[in-house]
Amino acid sequence: MYNGYTDYFSLTDIPFSIAPNPRYLFMSSRHKEALAHLTYGLGDAGGFVLLTGEVGTGKTTVSKCLLEQLPDNTQAAFILNPTLSAKELLATVCDELHIDYVAEQTSLKVLTDLILRHLLDNYSQGKNTLLIIDEAQHLQAEVLEQLRLLTNLETHTKKLLQVILIGQPELQELLKRRDLRQLAQRITARYHLLPLNKAEVKLYIEHRLSIAGCQRQLFSKAAIALIHKLSGGVPRLINLLCDRSLLGAYSKEKTQVDNRIVCQSAEETLGLPVSAYGIWQRPWLKNSLAGAAMLIFAWSGFSLAKSQLAEIEQAKMAYVKNLTAKREQQLAAQLTRIPNALINQSRELHQAFSQLFSHWQIQFSGTGVAQSQPCETALSLQLQCYWYQGEFDQLNALGYPAVVQLLDSNNTPYYATYLPSETEQVQLILNQTSHWLSKDYFQQIYRGSAVLLWRSPERFIDVIDESSSAELVQWLENNLSEQQGRPARAVNQVDALLKNQVGQFQQRTGLTVNQHADTETVMVLAKPISLLAMTVTNKEVE
Repeated sequence: MYNGYTDYFSLTDIPFSIAPNPRYLFMSSRHKEALAHLTYGLGDAGGFVLLTGEVGTGKTTVSKCLLEQLPDNTQAAFILNPTLSAKELLATVCDELHIDYVAEQTSLKVLTDLILRHLLDNYSQGKNTLLIIDEAQHLQAEVLEQLRLLTNLETHTKKLLQVILIGQPELQELLKRRDLRQLAQRITARYHLLPLNKAEVKLYIEHRLSIAGCQRQLFSKAAIALIHKLSGGVPRLINLLCDRSLLGAYSKEKTQVDNRIVCQSAEETLGLPVSAYGIWQRPWLKNSLAGAAMLIFAWSGFSLAKSQLAEIEQAKMAYVKNLTAKREQQLAAQLTRIPNALINQSRELHQAFSQLFSHWQIQFSGTGVAQSQPCETALSLQLQCYWYQGEFDQLNALGYPAVVQLLDSNNTPYYATYLPSETEQVQLILNQTSHWLSKDYFQQIYRGSAVLLWRSPERFIDVIDESSSAELVQWLENNLSEQQGRPARAVNQVDALLKNQVGQFQQRTGLTVNQHADTETVMVLAKPISLLAMTVTNKEVE
């Protein structure tokens, strides 16, 4: 403790210690805005909330303010050391939430089940559960994925576990990874905490001095401006500079910190070679000015040539932009029409069915009885026809190829085989010819009906619920756990946990959420790998 300078300036305490002290809490407008974003993100919907900022900007300060404002019905866990494996993270969550477990008998499944059971218990008692992880940029990708799996448990309106990730800007880059896109999509609020501006630095310094009993201005206006410039507005660096500056003023028996003292403090604490007099006062620079003047004339000729090159480059860019625009117009025109010849070649329903069967590696003759009874042919091959009525988005969510009925400009029907896609374009097969349409145009000609083929699990009729056999319930759990990336449980009936997982799966895949495995849910879970690989993505289209 610097008793010397605290007594010298009549201070009751060290005002600029880098150790966190709630007495010196300074909430700038930026910190208050960050706190508001965190509070909003933890609303009824819940999920993941992201707070990022450079080192020393006050992220931990904001999170501690949030903890102090949490309602009594919230149980919070705070993890400060994120350099953990997935298993260690789950064990730490159990410790923070006071969940008992046997250390010698832990596994990912055991710890996950204990946490999920605790979340359900908290929910039944009207409690919210919050997990805050500081320095989250150090989390491994597999640990973040384990966190996502913990948040799978949810009701129709909210997540049973809410997570706040606090970290440096590298955390934002980490979450851009393709294998973490599911987690990134669940972030309900993001806030990047910026450093203090010049006015806020002045208020920050005055606030901390007043808490320490200061009754006068210890820093000149110029010194505060220089501190803002050298620290970049980062509170931790401001503390370092101010603390060392007060010590420097005391050692020189100064009553106020000036620019020269701040510069010397910056050299000692931050390693910055700066001068209180400014670089224009240095003799070596004065001697160099005449030589610099001579260079100006040579540079003017170079600048002229450079400007001519810039004009040529701009002309090239304009030409390329024009070509690109024309190409985009041509593509847009192609996506909003089907040639009449191709339409007239696609009037027969059996042609579309033949293409549909081919995606199951089955040759459909399209003649005789088979032509008029394609679904009977499917049954003989352990397949079923599913007649779909509804919106296109729901059909696309099923992810199966399907025969669709379309209308031409005369309202005369024709048929095509639709292929599932994750893009904003729709791929159709008409008379064995592939054709792409925009999603908007396809919905104009789509009649709202389709038929697709699928293979159901044994003894399945129309739903898997509390009355279903143990074999079907276990089938549902096995396929769900594989889709959700978690260990499968041994179950023989539909329980509350399985219902929640079904509802979460339905919501994620765009199906109707009812927490029962209806036919369409079972269809998505039963989809063979060959059809999964067929789905077209944006990357493939580009």
